[in-house]
Amino acid sequence: MYKFNSEIFSGVKKLLETDGEIVITTHYNPDGDALGSSLALSRYLKKKGKKVSIIIPNDFPDFLRWMPGQEDAIIYFHHSHSADVLLADASVIFCLDYNAIPRVNLFKEQLFAARAKKILIDHHIQPEDHFDYMLSVVETSSTAELVYDFIRAMGDEHLIDVETGVCLYVGLMTDTGSFSYSCNYPHTYEVLAELVRRGIDTEQIHRLVYDTYSENRMRLLGFCLSERMTVLPEYATAYIWLSKTDMERFHFQPGDSEGVVNYALSIKGISFAAFFTEKSDRVRISFRSKGNFSVNYFAREHFEGGGHRNASGGDSFLSLTDTIEKFSGLLPRYKEELKQAASQSTILKL
Repeated sequence: MYKFNSEIFSGVKKLLETDGEIVITTHYNPDGDALGSSLALSRYLKKKGKKVSIIIPNDFPDFLRWMPGQEDAIIYFHHSHSADVLLADASVIFCLDYNAIPRVNLFKEQLFAARAKKILIDHHIQPEDHFDYMLSVVETSSTAELVYDFIRAMGDEHLIDVETGVCLYVGLMTDTGSFSYSCNYPHTYEVLAELVRRGIDTEQIHRLVYDTYSENRMRLLGFCLSERMTVLPEYATAYIWLSKTDMERFHFQPGDSEGVVNYALSIKGISFAAFFTEKSDRVRISFRSKGNFSVNYFAREHFEGGGHRNASGGDSFLSLTDTIEKFSGLLPRYKEELKQAASQSTILKL
């Protein structure tokens, strides 16, 4: 089990011994780890007799709507007034799966202004100094894994029931691409084994997340690969883009583009992939890489983003066309790194 900083953890434990309302928050465009870790922590705290609310900035994908407890999450986009009251009245606010308050987007001002003690549980690098207590561990698969460790460190492993285990597993599974990256840690598999012992059905969970796509989503994926993918073998790079018109054509729903960037990365000889999505006020970019090429550095340096070494995101406030031109223009300076990463990705290293 990961050892949290003893002084920080003692402060958190003491804080949770007091009465008061607790709010759990996570980042804009919540994914499986954001939702899974939030639901698991909420269920645990409620078992401890705490009054807990979950506030999520905007809608989460339909393929997560079966998860235990998801119906109780407050979507800020739809219920901003009641969410603002909860944030203002809370004594403790948990900040899960994000390392900077602006990542909640819609209620960042309210979160900055909240008088509550803010507790970060997260695995992204370089967390910003916006939190009263930071339980930050980069060398881990997911925030869900850290929530599991948090519950164990509290001495409450017996409170992890099947429903809590399901939520934790969704976070672990989705944030590692079904255990294909960011999971080369023995402890991750120890956690998985313990969740299975507690009765979760991993095969069923996988089906519920990955085998319930809509027809529109599948057609969108085909369109992305056949009409919107560019491969640049000289830079070991491939990218995919979608315009607002494209998304309207396929009746785009939150989560419909989840994992699309990984198809570009799966091409032999490709070590760097990007996926550009045109929004009303920006272009959102997902970056993925193989080997030692750091998309976290690339995103931070050029696109106001960040994340992990092999999985990061960023934003551009240029047009879609200009954003892609900027991206393509940057590739020559990284050519040698990208080619080296591509060659390493086809070799078994023992």
